[in-house]
Amino acid sequence: MTTPQSHLDTLDHLLAELGRALAEQDWSRLSELNARVPAAVAPAMAALRSGELDAEAVRTRLSELQQFVEEANRQASEARHSAEKELKGLSRNRSAAQAYRNVSANRGK
Repeated sequence: MTTPQSHLDTLDHLLAELGRALAEQDWSRLSELNARVPAAVAPAMAALRSGELDAEAVRTRLSELQQFVEEANRQASEARHSAEKELKGLSRNRSAAQAYRNVSANRGK
């Protein structure tokens, strides 16, 4: 049987896993863990509504979760920007190589 404290423990464990995945920039793991958030939050909220959990304890976890989401969004945006820059660089290199091939082929004619 689950206890109200076990709901907080579940949230703590999930937050720790999310933090590790973010530190490793393991985006697929983050996606998997993100899918588990609603199922972890719902029982804690129910226990809060029934008076079994202290509001401050739940608020603290939800605040940590919100901070995590903000940091994850920031890092994901940076990773996306970095990937875009790399793709643009590759595209320029490919265009330059194609132009060189075209010039080289025309010289031989």
